[in-house]
This record gives sequence, C-alpha cells and structure tokens, in this order.
Amino acid sequence: MTTVRKIVLAYSGGLDTSVMLHWLKHTYGCEVIAFAADLGQAEELSGLESKALATGASKVIVDDLRREFVEDFVFPALRAGAVYEDGYLLGTSLARPLIAKRQMEIAAAEGADAVAHGATGKGNDQVRFELTYYAKNPEVKVIAPWRTWPFKSRSDLIAYAKDNRIPVTATAAKPYSSDRNLMHISFEGGILEDPWSEPPSDMYILTRSQEDARLTPEYVEVEFAQGVPVSWNGQRLPAVELLTTANKAGGENGIGRIDIVENRLVGMKSRGVYETPGATVLHTAHRALESITLDREVVRFKHSLAAKMAVMIYNGFWYSPEFALVQQAIDSTQGRVSGCVRLKLFKGVATVVGRKSPFSLYRHDLATFEEENVYQQADAEGFIKLNALRLQTSAKLQARL
Repeated sequence: MTTVRKIVLAYSGGLDTSVMLHWLKHTYGCEVIAFAADLGQAEELSGLESKALATGASKVIVDDLRREFVEDFVFPALRAGAVYEDGYLLGTSLARPLIAKRQMEIAAAEGADAVAHGATGKGNDQVRFELTYYAKNPEVKVIAPWRTWPFKSRSDLIAYAKDNRIPVTATAAKPYSSDRNLMHISFEGGILEDPWSEPPSDMYILTRSQEDARLTPEYVEVEFAQGVPVSWNGQRLPAVELLTTANKAGGENGIGRIDIVENRLVGMKSRGVYETPGATVLHTAHRALESITLDREVVRFKHSLAAKMAVMIYNGFWYSPEFALVQQAIDSTQGRVSGCVRLKLFKGVATVVGRKSPFSLYRHDLATFEEENVYQQADAEGFIKLNALRLQTSAKLQARL
C-alpha cells in the first residue's frame, strides 16, 4: 500500500464518508483532515465537526462556499440553460468541481500528500472529483476507498458503522443516498433502485406534493440583468438569498420534482429523484426572457451549446479547455438578456404569463393580426415558392419513376 502521511477527505458526515474517515485512518495509519463545504445543506451541517473529530479526524475544516457556488456555478449553468437529458438541472454535478477545487487548496495549505472522496466506483462523482484534482495538481495522490476497500454495499457500511460505534443516519429501512445543497437535493440507490416503484412520499424535503401544494396560484416576478437573476418581486437580492427565496416559493407550490432514469458516464443507467424548486422557476423564467431578446438563429445555436455544456458538467469537465470555450460563447449571448418575467406558480407547474425587456425583439406592429402597414403579406408568396422549389423538384422526379 502506498505510504501516505496526511489525507484531506471530502467529508459530508453521511454514511459513506463517516465510515471512510474511520477506515482511512486505521488502514493508512495517517492523519486525516475532514473537509466539508457548506453549500446550503442546512441542518445536515449541525454537529458535523464534533462527529468528525469523534470518528478520528485530526482536524475539521468547514468552509462556507454558498456565495461562490451560486454565483460561479449555479447561475452560469442557468444562464446557459444547461439541462442534462431534458430533465436534470445538474445540482450535484455543479457542486463537485467547487468542492474538489477547494479540497485541493486545503491540501496544499495543510501539506497533505493525498486527497480522498466518497464516490463509488459505479458513479459519476468519482470522475467529477478526480478530473478536478488532476486539473489542479497533475501529481496528486488520489484515494478512492470504494474502489479498494472490502465493503460491497451500503448494508456492509451500516454494519461496519454499528460495530465501530460510528453515528450515521442511514438504516436498512432507508438506505438510499441523498445529496443536498442550495440548488437541490438528490436521492438514489437503495429502495429507489426499482424504477417501477414510486418514491416514498415522506422522502421529499424541499417540495410539497402537488396534492399538498398551495390551493391558490402564486404570481412572482423575476428580473434579470445580462442573463443573471437579480430581483425577486421587485426586491433586489444577493445571489444566495434570491435562490433561497425562489426555493421557498417553488417548494410551497410543488415545483421541481423529477424522477428520471439517466445515463451515467461509466455506461450504466441509473434512477435519480431530484427536488430543484427554485432553479426550476429561474430556468423557466430565463428561457422566456431569451425568447424575446435573442435572435432566432442565436437561440438555436445557443441551445446546441447548452446541451454540450450539460454533458460536460455531468461528466466532470468543468475545468477543461472545451468547457471554457463553450462558456465564453454562451456568455457572449447574454448581453441583452435583461428584463422581467412574470410567472404563475401552481400545483407543480411554473407557467410564464408575462415577459418584457428594453431589448425585446418582439414587435407588436409586425406580429399583430389586426390592420397594419408594416408587413406586406403578398411577399410571402415568393418566399414560399423558393422554399418549395426543392420539394417540387423531388416530387416531379418521383412521379417519373
């Protein structure tokens, strides 16, 4: 086994990393520093430091990265319209490069010669963490216990935790894994591995069910400046507070739940259940504002780039040359994506009911069905004939065959 003096572990306090902290210390016989990123996990961070120290950590570092997370990761992804496989807004995927970047900074500051993470050998997080590690330090030693230790399942981890008196919240009855931050909460594994089974109703945390959502619609207005949400119902808010406010409104109205089977980078399909209330509302509003401020062909080209960006984020290539290039291109489209969008939130749906912008390309005098003197309808005849030319040529050829 490789000799290691000091490890910085990406620590959440959940089942996997709690067992991992204890296992790393006893397996490598070295100092283990537990690093936790505060990305808005709320009560999940309560007691984290004392728990890590009791489990064997030599030091615990909890960094508040909420502002950086929202401003530099969540909002750029929303500005891009990045959605993986038509449903997933990438809440976990966006958090990983930030956590790994900060972990590498701590490793350098603490003189650690290795970093470790709790991702399994079957998932995408191992790739997201490690690509960032290597992008920041090509020579770093990476320890991924799920790929080397003797445990085969989370049931094994629960038994190990019990034998070693490690406090964990996972049980045999609720063995699914969850990941929470300011943008979303995800659930996977355990009782969710049967794609035919409906998720248990008591699992959800951020959103009400459609049945229990508000009985009356809630109208909200979101203002954007160059593609970035800056105001909620006329009140200008900092990024973290704005997303928190959007989460509350979306959650109370049952918005943002999805249950999907997605394609992992490693080649398998995986079921994920996600709650993303605020970002779903903001994404819907942003798309509506782009519809009146961006040129038709720019919108189509940007959507193709957004799909590419979503795959890059999902697969862990945030710190890559191609990602920087795509992000630069997308950001160049947002200069005039400023204005206000009004939405109706009701029973699980965010419906756009109004949009306005000083940079709007929508012209009432062109679009109206009432009398006007701007658009010459007779011009459409030649336009249609030119577009039909190739179809007519093909039809005539077909008729001769």
